[in-house]
Amino acid sequence: MKYKIILFDADDTLFDFKKSEDFAIRNLVSTLDTNLDEDYIIDTYKDINTKIWVEFEEGKITSDSLKVERFNRLIKKLNINSDANELCNMYVKFLGDGSFLYKETEELLNYLSKNYRIGIITNGLADVQHRRIRNSAVGRYFEDVVISDEIKIAKPSPEIFEHALNNLDHSDKESVLMVGDSLNSDIKGGINAGFDTCWFNQHKKENNLSIKPTYEINSLLELKNIL
Repeated sequence: MKYKIILFDADDTLFDFKKSEDFAIRNLVSTLDTNLDEDYIIDTYKDINTKIWVEFEEGKITSDSLKVERFNRLIKKLNINSDANELCNMYVKFLGDGSFLYKETEELLNYLSKNYRIGIITNGLADVQHRRIRNSAVGRYFEDVVISDEIKIAKPSPEIFEHALNNLDHSDKESVLMVGDSLNSDIKGGINAGFDTCWFNQHKKENNLSIKPTYEINSLLELKNIL
């Protein structure tokens, strides 16, 4: 058995973040005093949020600033009278309440837990991710959960992967497999850290980048065939 540790990304790999995000933003929008169309507000937020997370991964903004800044930008874009800190706090609460798994997640983790040590490395906010992951139906399977917000290092920096290995008291990189949906964050980061990588490409996107994963799967259960 080549691999001993399987490290996963969380959102859009094991957890359906789009459902969580939709749950949170729709609950938040329902509290706003505005006549603007709900779908327009949601689309505007998602566009702002996507761009600001790219800024975070590029080191242009800190996670602490990101939390509130995305709502400052939303308020400005929508020209509404709201407080960014208040919106941030409500959104974080709603997001933490929204934990949705992909249908194959629990079956896969139950299978892996019999022979492998399992961990998570996520570029997320600590107060959100701990609630969503640890309180989920699969929280018991994770020996360690590394969250960028807590250690102030984000994927694809190899240091966050090294941090995970230190937590697991494991030094053999050849026996570690990193699984994630993002070529730029999970796969590039795993490669830079010296791990084999598996790209979870559930939407069968074309890889036009120079980043080459060791494996590629379109469904989570395909990982069983690789192992």
